[in-house]
Amino acid sequence: MRMFKRVAVVATMAGLVVGPVAGTASASTATRAAQIRLTGGETTVTTAPGIATALLGNGIVPIATLPGTAGAQLGGGVAVRFTFPVTGGWLNTAKLAGTIWHKGGILFADLPAGKQIAVSDFVINVHQGVLTAEVNGNPKVRVPLLKLSLAHATIRKGWHYIKISGIVLTLTSTAASALDATFGTSLFKPGLELGTASTLLRF
Repeated sequence: MRMFKRVAVVATMAGLVVGPVAGTASASTATRAAQIRLTGGETTVTTAPGIATALLGNGIVPIATLPGTAGAQLGGGVAVRFTFPVTGGWLNTAKLAGTIWHKGGILFADLPAGKQIAVSDFVINVHQGVLTAEVNGNPKVRVPLLKLSLAHATIRKGWHYIKISGIVLTLTSTAASALDATFGTSLFKPGLELGTASTLLRF
């Protein structure tokens, strides 16, 4: 939680806390004013150097599932950039807490071997620093997929948006075990840095 406290301080300094002048309203009023309902936006995930090459070298192809999109990024090695639309949620800018809902996902597939696993409909729990996902389209099976670190993140606020960039993504032990079991590899390790993310939140 230390990293989230640090970012909360940055957010406060950047003027993200929206509330009345001190002494004119209660703390509960200020908290409500700082809580915003999300109406849209997008989250972009870019794989770390070497991740895409390692996956492809083991016959595993990561494919975006709609309405998510993907594209290759060159320069400093091959990377894959995934983009997923934000469909709703809420964010308390005073406490840097909330949830961010998405549509779309990623299908990891070894087509010649007939092995695959899909993760989708991501939910970011901001204050817990975790991204969860449905597995194989089953809404009853939701697992922690990635841990999120905002220790070096930057925050920008516009009139109707907030953008958080430089979020570091690492693989959870649950996700690493599921991926290795699916593909019969030892490629995935808990704490493996998969890449970085940025999220643009509209309200």
